[in-house]
Amino acid sequence: MLSVVNDDGTTPNGSLIDEIVREGARRMLAAALEAEVNAYIAELADQRDETGRRLVVRNGYHQPRKVTTAAGVVEVKVPRVNDKRVDAETGERKRFASAILPPWCRKSPKISEVLPLLYLHGLSSGDFVPALEQFLGSSAGLSPATITRLTQQWQADHTAFMGRDLAEVDYVYVWADGIHLNVRLEEAKACVLVLIGVRADGSKELVALKDGYRESAESWADLMRDCARRGMRAPILAVGDGALGFWKALAEVFPPTREQRCWVHKTANVLDSLPKSAQPGAKKAIQDIYNAEDRDHAEAAIKTFAQLYGAKFPKAVKKITDDQDQLLAFYDFPAEHWIHLRTTNPIESTFSTVRLRTKVTRGAGSRTAALAMVFKLVESAQQRWRAVNAPHLVALVRAGARFERGLLVERPKVMAA
Repeated sequence: MLSVVNDDGTTPNGSLIDEIVREGARRMLAAALEAEVNAYIAELADQRDETGRRLVVRNGYHQPRKVTTAAGVVEVKVPRVNDKRVDAETGERKRFASAILPPWCRKSPKISEVLPLLYLHGLSSGDFVPALEQFLGSSAGLSPATITRLTQQWQADHTAFMGRDLAEVDYVYVWADGIHLNVRLEEAKACVLVLIGVRADGSKELVALKDGYRESAESWADLMRDCARRGMRAPILAVGDGALGFWKALAEVFPPTREQRCWVHKTANVLDSLPKSAQPGAKKAIQDIYNAEDRDHAEAAIKTFAQLYGAKFPKAVKKITDDQDQLLAFYDFPAEHWIHLRTTNPIESTFSTVRLRTKVTRGAGSRTAALAMVFKLVESAQQRWRAVNAPHLVALVRAGARFERGLLVERPKVMAA
């Protein structure tokens, strides 16, 4: 039931529009739970005992329960089922378990996504209750103790993630980057080392996430050795910026993997060595290189860039010509994948919002807690990642198929003798 509206348009529980939304959410959830139970009972209607009575019937409702959702706190009464069937193996009574609202559920997953975000933003566990109470209309289920238990669970989730078996997973491409975030890392120069991979089916997936020191070669090598120890195969191509630490570690742990330098990082690096007056033209000339229709045209564009800027700015030109092979490696792969492989954008775009929402917090804080928060944010973002274009071609890349000008080169048919 909706409350009486005051003269100023508010209700005892907040604004009228918020209460309407919460009431609508409550009714929709109640209807969904009723439909779920009815479907369960209808499916088992033929299950009867020796006297012909049904073994699965309705049995009223459980006690009302408050659930925190994105629409606010709603109170629901979950239908109860009397299931008299007995499991033949265990001898125990079977039980109905709602997939919509499990018995332990007190808040929706969307609310759980907000919590690590607020934690990263510097909000202490004691501030969660007043902050979320203003947004959700209630502080139910959001005590500091609850937040502490959640952070401990997130740390356990991150630990389990970094210890999982990688032998059954095949990452054909990987992006690597060191992300510097001002969030509770104990070392002033610490950063978060991130690996994101493309599986053989074309989907993107977080491979590893841990802290490192200055993106050093040893930090990267330690991360990749751990991945190799857990069964990770050498990727076909790795994409990253010019940080020497990663490439030195890659050559040590996964020597067969080819290197692709990130064009976004390279462009910024080249432009920094040019006067501002020359930067617009140089940027256009660089774009002509990585947007070329094939490797031949890209090499020609590099020569043009060298002719235009080599006399006055040899250091800027050298930054491209010295890494030419690594900058143009993506041209040897399917044309549909070029847009994905020439930059570390999958990592940058994921962490751009994290950077915007983080700030320096007082005290060093906990390293494991900070990494767990970052992990949960990336885990949430991962659900929205798109697969690479033409995902069916990824498996061909792993199989050793050859591509010229971005197109698959068909193997010649063996002539019959």
